Amino acid sequence: MRLILATVFSFLFSILSAFSAEKRFTLSAPDDLTSSGFLKHMLPRFSLKTGIRITLSEDATAADFIISDTPESTSRPIFSGLSKTWYASLPNADNTHVKRFLDWLLSDVGTRTITSYAPDGTALFSPPKAQKTVIAEVEISGDKAKGEALSLTHCGRCHVVSAKNRMNAIGSTPSFALLRTFKDWSDRFEAFYALKPHGAFTQIEEVTEPFSDQLPPAIVPVEMTLEDLGAILAYVATIKPADLGAPIRHQ
Repeated sequence: MRLILATVFSFLFSILSAFSAEKRFTLSAPDDLTSSGFLKHMLPRFSLKTGIRITLSEDATAADFIISDTPESTSRPIFSGLSKTWYASLPNADNTHVKRFLDWLLSDVGTRTITSYAPDGTALFSPPKAQKTVIAEVEISGDKAKGEALSLTHCGRCHVVSAKNRMNAIGSTPSFALLRTFKDWSDRFEAFYALKPHGAFTQIEEVTEPFSDQLPPAIVPVEMTLEDLGAILAYVATIKPADLGAPIRHQ
């Protein structure tokens, strides 16, 4: 009987040991972060909640979870402190415990744990600061004068390009000034040949497929090069967007 119990206890202990060994991962962080005492404050609280043990490693190449102050293409900001923003990288992203730790850091509970570290009464860490997005203006290059001439020749059949052809266009088509009010106006002009109805009669050299012999264009085709298209874009960029007035108010 004792032999059977000993065997059972040994079996259960091996299972528990294996299970415990699996619920762990290694973490690497710079010296200034580890020496601040912050990780000693944070990691045990996570382990207490989840039962997942985290072992600190000085070798970042062998770690499952890396905290650094250098952003990478796949890293995520997790908190700010010590005049830096700290990022998380997951070399072993398939590890469910690693994912759980990252989710915990970004959760309300994790945020409260991060901000509660205040050894001198002042919180040293906070949620990651919002990253400013710098939108660079796109400079459209091209021969504006040539673009105006091409626009009047090719597009002026249907659209009001400028005051020069305002009496010769089709009234149901939007003017260039109206099109300039759209946020995606440049995208529309760049790909106009793929938008209906232009594709049925427009040819861009080295871009569009030749017309089928069984389906020729119903009107004189518009034929141009990418350089011509660039010139038209440069010209359209100089057109002042139409003043559409104040939004309509409903009572």
